[in-house]
Amino acid sequence: MNFLEKAETDLSATFIKSGYVIKPCENPSELDKIRNKTVDLATKFLGVSTPANGGEFLDKIASLVPVEKLNSFRLHIISGLMAEPWFREAYFSCARSLVETIVGNELVMQRNIGLSIQLPGDDSSLLPLHSDSWGSECSPFEVVLWIPLVDCFGTKTMFILPPDADAKWRKKVHEFADIGTERLYQAIEPEIEWLEVPYGNVVLFTPTIMHGNRLNQESTTRWSMNIRFKGLFTPYSDKRLGEYFAPIAVRPASKIGMKFTMPGGFNE
Repeated sequence: MNFLEKAETDLSATFIKSGYVIKPCENPSELDKIRNKTVDLATKFLGVSTPANGGEFLDKIASLVPVEKLNSFRLHIISGLMAEPWFREAYFSCARSLVETIVGNELVMQRNIGLSIQLPGDDSSLLPLHSDSWGSECSPFEVVLWIPLVDCFGTKTMFILPPDADAKWRKKVHEFADIGTERLYQAIEPEIEWLEVPYGNVVLFTPTIMHGNRLNQESTTRWSMNIRFKGLFTPYSDKRLGEYFAPIAVRPASKIGMKFTMPGGFNE
């Protein structure tokens, strides 16, 4: 039986077939708020004035941030965003109905934020080909909500290997154990998809499939954020509830059930 509405069924089918969906942000004003705060944190770190165009400022940040300062710059922005009490809810609001359709409405959310700042030609910020669920840390029940703060395209974005191709190559991964991930990438490269994601859109994808990024050969900088979500009652791996994940949506029946204790005497 399937009691989902047609739109939910169609979206679910697309996600299962492609491993991802790209949709317009559901709360553009909150996305703008996140980007504006990012720009504010960046200008304070660099000691420069607030730009007239935040997106253009982020695109051209390479002219202001040398590679050797990039990590401290990135950590400054992450800590500044996480210090804002509104940030996590704002992030979730950018794709609330999308996450609820794909994952469910009783949810946990990653406590921290992933932030990628990939300068043109910089090989220090690469995320090699991988699948998060190959290790013991990631549960296959997780999804990643990936949100760009600038237009992402070409080599300035991420790539994924679609599920059918991923299943085929997953059986052959052991053949590359001694020759490395780069050789595996070269083998799968004809089948990967590069995600074109203009600012104002979001990506939800499953980390069970192979994905990653490459050297940014575009003229502008990639800025993207990622946070994981999963169903509250789905299995956890090493990333535990209360440590890596925090509950954000727990329904009343679940709260009652988790507190319920049987009275004594009935089984005696």
